[in-house]
Formats: sequence, C-alpha cells, structure tokens
Amino acid sequence: MAVTDLRPPPGGLRARLPGAAGLRRAAGRALLAGPVISFAFVLGLWAAVGAAGIVPETIFPAPWSVWAATAEMWSMGTLQKDLSVSLSRAAVGFAIGASLGVSLGLLTGRVPVIRMLLNPFLTVLRPIPAIALVPVAIVWFGIGEGSKYFVISYTVFLTVWFNTHHGMEYVPETYLRASRSLGASKLREFLTVIVPAAAPYIFAGLRLGVALAFLSLVAAELSGASSGIGYRLQEARQYIRTDRMFSLLIILGLLGAAVDLAVHRIGKRLVHWEQS
Repeated sequence: MAVTDLRPPPGGLRARLPGAAGLRRAAGRALLAGPVISFAFVLGLWAAVGAAGIVPETIFPAPWSVWAATAEMWSMGTLQKDLSVSLSRAAVGFAIGASLGVSLGLLTGRVPVIRMLLNPFLTVLRPIPAIALVPVAIVWFGIGEGSKYFVISYTVFLTVWFNTHHGMEYVPETYLRASRSLGASKLREFLTVIVPAAAPYIFAGLRLGVALAFLSLVAAELSGASSGIGYRLQEARQYIRTDRMFSLLIILGLLGAAVDLAVHRIGKRLVHWEQS
C-alpha cells in the first residue's frame, strides 16, 4: 500500500498560500471588474442605438460623434482651457466651503450657545439651491470669479457643516466617560476623542461636498462666465451641438468620479480605525 507523502512543500506551507499583496491585487481586480462591465454594457447599448439611427444625431449623438467633438475641442485648445478654469474654480470654492463647514460644525456640535444662535438659520439656508443664488452672487460680487467662488463654497459649506455637526453631536457618551475617568483635560478630550469619533462623518461630508462642488460649478458658470465647462455647455446649446454637450457632460462626470474616489481613499487611510 502506498504511503501518502505528508511532508510540506519546499518553502513551507506559506509557499502555497497567497500573500497579502496578492489578495489585495485580487480584490482590486474584482472591484474593477464591476465598473468595467457596466460601462462596456452602456457603451455597447449606446453604440447600437446610434448605429440603428433610431434617434436623429442632433438629438442623441452616437459615441463616435461625441469622440469626434471631443477631439475637435481638444485640437482647438478650448477643452484644455475650460478644464483648467473649471477645476481651479471648483478647487477654490471647495477649499473655502469645506474649511468653513468643518470649523463651524466643530463649534455648533459641541458649544450649546453657538448651536442655539446659528443652527436655526443654517437649517433655513440648506434647502436653498445654489442656482437660486446666482443672481444674488452677481449683484454682490459682479460677474468675475468672486461670484462663482461664492456659489460653490456656499453649497459645499452647508453640506460639510451638516455632516460635521451631526458627527460632533452624536459622539458616544461612553467615549467621553472613559476619557474623563482617565483624567483627560477638555482640550485633550476634544482632540483625541471627540474629533476622531466624528471623523467618519466629516469625511463623508467632504466626499459629498466634492460632488456638490462640481454640481454648483455648472450653475455658477451658466451665467456671467466666458470660459469653463458650464459656459461651454451653454454655448453648445445655442448652436445645438449635442455632441459637444455629451462630451462635456461625460468629462465632468469622469472628473467628479475621479476626485470622489481620491477623497474616499484618503479618508480610508486617515480614518483607518473606522475599518476595524
């Protein structure tokens, strides 16, 4: 009767087990497969509709028409300029709105007097859409960059403030009792217990603020602008260039998704305790 060889393979059992890096690569490929399949399906369906000629090109352009319009704008140099201007506006507006939102949210979440004075007013402001403030912004700041920064930062500020305030207000009481039993000072409790506990909410607000920055960017550029993605969309509408409209909308969506993914990854690295 043959005897089964039970000796471990050369290099030990670890030689047969995938390492942590291999598992991460496999997980990354699995996560990437879903979006790739989804986009391939939508693109194929879009191309089929375009090839069949069911809808006129002036209303619903085919993918190759959109690609040609993108190449045309790129060769003219307008696409690079508009992207640079719009990204700069979104970045400045986001930075202003996010910094103000986090700062005020930290205060209204933990200081009862400030919460009593400001929360009702900020709650009234939240339902007002950014596009409704465009006329007011133009009157206050003119048609220059100031009005666009105001509209974008206003939208980002309210979202980031709400999430930060919510996270600061609902820090588990057990965390606070534990820190006080260990003799932590108010400042140390705030910096090492309260803020880390609210950090997941803060980053959720920042991530949502990124999407709203791009949304309000278009609203800000639809009037009183001479460059940018929103301005170019308005120009394409006037000349009924739906191929350019689709191109600009797709580019705007891809940019927003890329920035959203970057903020999500940064949040996972910084707020690593939330994953455990």
